[in-house]
Amino acid sequence: MNTTDLLLTGRPLTRRTLFAGVSGLGLLVAGCSSGSSGSTSTSATTTASTATADGEAAAGSVAALAQAFYQTLDADQQSTVLLDYTLASAKRWSNLPQGLISGGAGGGMPGGGTMPSGDAMPSGGTMPSGGTMPSGASGEEGAPSGMPSGGAGGGGGSSQARVGIALSALSDDQLAAFTTLLKAATGTTAGLGYDEIEQQLAADDYLADNGGGDTYGRGNFYVAILGSPQDSGTWEFQFGGHHMAVANTYVDGKLVGATPAFRGVEPFTKFELDGESYQPLKAKHTRFVALLASLSSSELASAKLADTYSDLVLGPGNDWAFPTEYEGVKISTLSAKQKKLALAAIAGYVEDLADSDAKTILAGYEDDLDDTYIAWSGTQALTAKDDYIRIDGPSVWIEFSMQNGIVLSGNHPHSVWRDRTTDYGGTKS
Repeated sequence: MNTTDLLLTGRPLTRRTLFAGVSGLGLLVAGCSSGSSGSTSTSATTTASTATADGEAAAGSVAALAQAFYQTLDADQQSTVLLDYTLASAKRWSNLPQGLISGGAGGGMPGGGTMPSGDAMPSGGTMPSGGTMPSGASGEEGAPSGMPSGGAGGGGGSSQARVGIALSALSDDQLAAFTTLLKAATGTTAGLGYDEIEQQLAADDYLADNGGGDTYGRGNFYVAILGSPQDSGTWEFQFGGHHMAVANTYVDGKLVGATPAFRGVEPFTKFELDGESYQPLKAKHTRFVALLASLSSSELASAKLADTYSDLVLGPGNDWAFPTEYEGVKISTLSAKQKKLALAAIAGYVEDLADSDAKTILAGYEDDLDDTYIAWSGTQALTAKDDYIRIDGPSVWIEFSMQNGIVLSGNHPHSVWRDRTTDYGGTKS
């Protein structure tokens, strides 16, 4: 696909979030739930502030472009987009469509005739049960991450509608300003960063056109500015929708946290839309498969998890619940070639960020690489239901989980990148 012409305005945004209360459908799609990183953030506490979209911001910076986007909005839109920075608002992300977490299901019955069969709803019985299961994780209650009814832990991030404004509410000029902002916050690597996001939006458009209905599609993705986008203080650029969460936290003009970052996609296989071919998350999946393929039989056995993982451990709502023990094979025991493959798999997430930020964070993860672990379960192809891989280090935490289709037949992945020290920029309260 052409990565130089990926304007969001290239796809009509006529679908609106006209969701009337059909809350039961939220449960039907719950199966679609879901060292150093170059930063020194630790246990920050949210401080009260009144957000403004002015103040000093370096020319061309994400903060300056956030201000420029804000200035394209009318007064009502501005009050919707710009909120004070609080952890409660930062946690308002989910992998579910907005219409489902806000109490409705829109005009599109998920599935469009291919409603999930009985096994679409994770039973909970296959959730990890090892002794390292983090407190508060979804598995404790047998509910998947992203469960709209609050079963996903106490964070509330998965059971409340997103904050901010829907892309469907923006004019072409406003969308152009937003696209410039999004490009500045994300990376330029083909198949990752902005390219991958645009492909994910196309995937949701595809779902809308193929049985998902108005609950799906790029018009249902939301942007919010939490705090004052400027070169001092704390603020977050938040963008997300079905299968996607971007949460970049900046302190005094520097990116201090780029997680939680959620990526998922349905359909997982290549698809065509408006004459273009897409396969988002292929780059991430390919790197994981190469990493597992490099492991010897004994290394695979050491890395194999005893439990079956039908969902992510640290999905939406499961915040600061990192396991206290590492599982799998320690990367220090692997060859130099295998270490490079492990770092490449990590880069598949870090390079979603602006290139300079990605370089800094990846260098921190590389420093920690020998103390990082690889763990997996299922099959090495990572295409079957319940296939799972995790990379867990002193700071980095990445999970990739294959799950059954919801709108379409065929399995699809969910994945999340978190950081043990810089999730939400280090804000814990």
